[in-house]
Formats: sequence, C-alpha cells, structure tokens
Amino acid sequence: MALRRVKPVEAKRLIDEEGYVYLDVRSVPEFEQGHPTGAFNVPLMHMSPVGMQSNARFLEVVTRVFAKDAKIVVGCKSGGRSLRAAQTMEQAGFTAVVDQLAGFGGAADGFGRVSEPGWQAAGLAVSTTAETGRSWTELEQEKARG
Repeated sequence: MALRRVKPVEAKRLIDEEGYVYLDVRSVPEFEQGHPTGAFNVPLMHMSPVGMQSNARFLEVVTRVFAKDAKIVVGCKSGGRSLRAAQTMEQAGFTAVVDQLAGFGGAADGFGRVSEPGWQAAGLAVSTTAETGRSWTELEQEKARG
C-alpha cells in the first residue's frame, strides 16, 4: 500500500476532524523554535557537533507511545525526514500513518526557494512550548519511569 501524503491544510483537517495526532520528527532545537500546536516530538535524527546523527531510539519510543493503529500525521522541516520516518513506521506495522508534505518550514526547489509552503507558511497554529508529556525529554524518559 502506498503511503498517504498530504499538504499542511489537509493534515490539520485530519487532526481536527478525524482524530489524528501530529508527530514532529525534527531535532529538539528545531521543535523548540516552533512546531504545530499539540505536536509530539520524537526526533528521527539528533543534532550533534558533527552534524545530524540517527536517533537509535526513534522506533522504540514511537512504538511505546503510540498504538500500531493510532492515526498519526508525521512532519519535519521540509518533508524528507518525515517521509523516512513514516515509511519506517509503516514497515514496523503502523497502519494509519500519513506523511505531511513540505513539513513545518516548506519544501525548497533546487535553488533553495520555497516551492511548497509548509505548516507555518500555511498560517496554521504554531507553538514554541510542548504540551505536557509530548516533548522528547518526557517521552524518552517515560521508559525509565515505566
């Protein structure tokens, strides 16, 4: 089955009308600079002194936090990481994953110009504070408490 991919306005409709949640797979600093209101943050990759590094705990944490049939919109900065994350989740048995095209900041063309507006440019609700229990720090530490 082909992965469903939607634009930001459709992603917001899925959240508001069909019970989807937003999973932001950007790094913690990116998430903290602004994210869709109500989003969960489980980074696919972490920033490090030598660049972006894979988060070895991504699938472990996602599987612990969400049921395999949970309705999830996956987003990132411009659409690349979210596509990889959504495909990884589908391969792990998640059945209702949707990839949000253009991410939070928008997709760029070969010259670096925004070719498709993302969540923020679409004028959708943005926050710089995670709701309780939805930040990477809290989600990662849940295993220690559980």
